Amino acid sequence: MKKSLYWDFFSILPYHTETVFTLQNTQMGIFDFFSKEQKKESLDKGLEKTKTSFFGQLSKAVVGKSTVDVEVLDELEEILVHADVGVETTVKIIDRIEKRVARDKYVSTSELDRILREEIAALLEENRAGDGANFDLPAGIKPYVIMVVGVNGVGKTTTIGKLAAQFHKAGKKVVLGAADTFRAAAVDQLIIWGERVGVPVISHGMNTDPASVAYDAVKKGVDTGADVVIIDTAGRLHNKVGLMNELSKIKRVMQKITADTPHEVLLVLDGSTGQNALIQAREFTKATDVTALAITKLDGTAKGGVVIGISDEFKIPVKYIGVGEKIEDLQLFDKHQFVESFFSRKK
Repeated sequence: MKKSLYWDFFSILPYHTETVFTLQNTQMGIFDFFSKEQKKESLDKGLEKTKTSFFGQLSKAVVGKSTVDVEVLDELEEILVHADVGVETTVKIIDRIEKRVARDKYVSTSELDRILREEIAALLEENRAGDGANFDLPAGIKPYVIMVVGVNGVGKTTTIGKLAAQFHKAGKKVVLGAADTFRAAAVDQLIIWGERVGVPVISHGMNTDPASVAYDAVKKGVDTGADVVIIDTAGRLHNKVGLMNELSKIKRVMQKITADTPHEVLLVLDGSTGQNALIQAREFTKATDVTALAITKLDGTAKGGVVIGISDEFKIPVKYIGVGEKIEDLQLFDKHQFVESFFSRKK
């Protein structure tokens, strides 16, 4: 929000220094409302391609039909698979709808949106997706260490930069570790993000020991009283054994500083790749204990249903989604808002 608008707002209030100081520093109240509205707009826009494709196909499937019958369900199954919800998750959703049709005896096609919305919301609820409400960190853990994994090209380093910016904006002290030493571009990119955000980046350059970088980053976090340390790692999947050994070594070395690190292993996936993102998730969950997911580039694809499928298959919480290029377009995943946005149609 521009400064002029900010002060125009306060000019209509009775002068009260404490009130102005509090709101100015916490940026809550009316400003929190605006940020929520902007987040919703970004999410709606980011899912537009998926919604247009999905509901366009759904409308064709139910045209001339008054009830949800076997033919409609067969069409719906194809639509969900096409949206990259995934075969297993699609079968689960169709099975749930079939049971509701059998129980209620008569379900009109006009009710299909509502039923789909309810079943997808229930699925995300069961899989603990979107439990985070803000960029707060668990109490009693300092620094909170996040190890970020994912193949090259999924937006891993950019996601780290955006995360650093959001944590920094939330008043957290952040340290970054450039442990993807396999690619010079990754190291340079993270350093640029650090300068842009205003947070320190621990780097030893290219072709250095990634575990050593991670060790120094965690040590820097401890020594400086940082709230969160985010470690970038190499994204090679051509040698799964090598990847597993490298990630295990990074963990062991970091634990020499703090025994329970990393506190979170965040897997970044490119949502625009659809089923390929599912395959990557399977490989990485075999190589390391992934505890949270970030799904990027949803704004550039009609495959947004992959969020539902990945959440259901792996039972790992989707924590962040990327719905645009701006820093704030990396959003905390809110399952209720996601379902609401997914099923909202332009009037």
